[in-house]
Amino acid sequence: MAASKIAITMDDKTLKRLDILVKSKFFPNRSKAIQQAVNEKLMRIEKSRLAQECAKLNPEFEQSLAEKGFLPELEEWPQY
Repeated sequence: MAASKIAITMDDKTLKRLDILVKSKFFPNRSKAIQQAVNEKLMRIEKSRLAQECAKLNPEFEQSLAEKGFLPELEEWPQY
């Protein structure tokens, strides 16, 4: 995977906390720690957006659409 170098600004307190994690081998280096943090945040945002969009759905309407798609098939199935 291609990677790009960027420069960031971080307050001293956060940087010290990050360095403690790197020093304790929780992360191999600052770069990996920041990459993981950004990736996790992006995933949370995407999940949140998905949940917001799902909340907009009308369950009854979605159910009717799903059932409408099965009507031709249901007529072909034998009765039990």
